[in-house]
Parts: sequence; structure tokens; C-alpha cells
Amino acid sequence: MRRVAIVGVGHTKFGKRSDASLRELAFEAVKSAIEDTQISLNEVEASIVGIASDELADQLLPATPVADYVGMNPKPNIRVEAACATGGAALRTGWMAVASGLHDLVLVCGVEKMTEVPTARAIEIMGMGGDVQWEFKPFGTTFPGYYAMYADAHMRRYGTTERQLALVSVKNHRNATKNPYAHFPKEISVEDVLKSKPIAYPLKLYDCCPISDGAAAVLLASGERAKRITDTPVYIAGLGCASDSMAVFDRSDFTSIKSAILASKQAYKMAKIEVGDIDLAEVHDCFSIAEIMAYEDLGFCEKGKGGKFIEEGQSEMGGKIPVNVDGGLLAKGHPLGATGISQAVEITKQLRGEGGLRQVAGAEVALSHNVGGTGHFVYVHVYRR
Repeated sequence: MRRVAIVGVGHTKFGKRSDASLRELAFEAVKSAIEDTQISLNEVEASIVGIASDELADQLLPATPVADYVGMNPKPNIRVEAACATGGAALRTGWMAVASGLHDLVLVCGVEKMTEVPTARAIEIMGMGGDVQWEFKPFGTTFPGYYAMYADAHMRRYGTTERQLALVSVKNHRNATKNPYAHFPKEISVEDVLKSKPIAYPLKLYDCCPISDGAAAVLLASGERAKRITDTPVYIAGLGCASDSMAVFDRSDFTSIKSAILASKQAYKMAKIEVGDIDLAEVHDCFSIAEIMAYEDLGFCEKGKGGKFIEEGQSEMGGKIPVNVDGGLLAKGHPLGATGISQAVEITKQLRGEGGLRQVAGAEVALSHNVGGTGHFVYVHVYRR
């Protein structure tokens, strides 16, 4: 397999983007990624488009109008879907296309337009990401409910507290104030989180990520091609992917995500690194408990110690492993198809030393962790400067 590098990145503002359609959001991100390099769109050989939901897009084959509007026709255009991990799946697909030798230069774009439908309908659509036959239809399960079960189990077994959950959101909102693309670039306090509207015990409003519109894009090139495009390529050194049962009642443990553990081990082995080599991480904090479980599943701390990890400031800027320095899903936002690519964009900027006020000093190795559903899909990537 050939080495694969990210040579260009693009990102839109996340939030309620009533000023742009799905295809226009994608165009913003792609235009930015192309301008980040010295190449022409005509040189790009194929596109991978990550869009999670046809219903949110109000369009079957939603990758087709994206390719039309961006200007990629008639070149190969592949649509990828893996729920909230759609971006991670798209990145892996693009990597495979280049690593295999099929293409030398590939565009990967993740995009979602989520605010065109009422909030209740968006929650319903996403709830169908659970087992429709055994969970959603008979019990009306939603993703706040699923992750509330994770939180409750973690609190009961390990003594994790609501205050520790709140600290995740406080950290990520503070980080978001340094990110011009963030949906909610506003500092909040622990008390703000604890007093916010109850959603599904023990999760409250600020424990939950917002419904967002947005897009992100990266250009992937073979190692040889990358050297001719940029002096600062960022290599994807390790990849991991794993899955789990559709129904949560088939899971053996509600305090961790098994597929995340397996995917991270694969990525570490491929990249030939240990956890201690990681300088920063972008993890899937769709809910505050998800980030705490990620600390443990990825090996940043011992099982059951995720609450202490955040309490001791280990995931803060300057801590053991800074996590979600761009605000994460909780504050940057979570347009489903864009999230995994957005993580890659942030990491690329960090490893190129372009993080600005949120720059992690001396960062050379980084990790992204993108979870689909309740662990139905997990994609982990390791990057090197």
C-alpha cells in the first residue's frame, strides 16, 4: 500500500445555516480545500461524499447534486453513509482509493443540512439509527436516551458524577471560543450545565450536542504526489474500524463501546505507536458521557477513571492529552456527515502548526475517533506530521 497524505483542508461555519443549501455548504468546504493548495479541481480524480441521511437532505442520491454543484462530474463519485461516523467512513474510503493505487488525488467531503426539519423530526430521524424493530418502534428510543443509559451505567459502576459530565461540556465550550467555525463559541460554567433543561436523566441540555448544518473537506494524495503539492503533508499513519450489534440489548456492557476499543487497537498497531505518543485527540463527544467513555476506550486512562481524567484537567490544553481543542461536537456542532472530516481538518491544522489560539505546542501525532450510532460503527485514524 502507498502512503496517503492530507494536502488540503476546507471547513464551513457550523450552525443554523439558513443562508446555504446542502450543495452550497459542500461547495464552501471544497472551494476552501482547493484554495488551501496550489492545484486545480480538474486535477482531482474522484470524490467521496459523506452524507448520513436522505431524509434530512430531502433528496435521494444526495451526493449527486453535490458533485454537480462542486464541479466533479463526470469523474467517479461515491456516496458513503455510516450514521454519525459517516465522515470517518468517507475518510477511510478515500484513503483506500489512494493507498491502493486506484487514484493519486481524491476529494473527500462530508456535509449535512439538519435544521431544515423541525427539531422533533430531526430527533425522530436520528432515533431510527437504533434498532427500528425492537427499540425505536415499540419504545420510541432516541439517542439522548441511549447515551443516558450509558451515563447511568457508568455512574452506578464507577461513581462518575454529574459534575464530571458537566466539566466535559465546560471544557469544550471554552475551546470553541477560539474556533471561528464553531456553532456555540460561548463559555459556560458547571452550574450552567447542571441547571440546564433535563433531556434524559442524567443528561441535560448542555450534555448534548446541537443539531447543526455544515461541511468539511480534505484532499488526499499519494505520498509522491503530496510532496509535489505541499511542504507540510499530514500522513494518515494508522486506521481502525469496528462494528457492534444493532440492538443495544445484545451488548454485554453499557459502560464502554467495544467497537471503539477494537478500532483504536487496530489504528495504534498500524501506526506503530503507543497511547503515550499521542499529542492531541479529536473524539466523538456527541454527549458528555461519550467523551468520558472515549478516554477509557482509547486507553488514555484506566477503565472507570474517565471522570477523574477530566476532573484533573488531563484533557485540557496543557494536559496529558488535549482533547477536542476545537470545541468538539458539544460546542463546535455535529452535522452528521461532516463531523469525521471536520476532525481531520482540525488535526491537519494542528500538525501544520496552524491552530492559532488553540494550537497544541509541538504536536506531531494525533488521533480522531468517530462513532456512528451507539457504537454501530467506529472509525479511528492516527495522523503524523
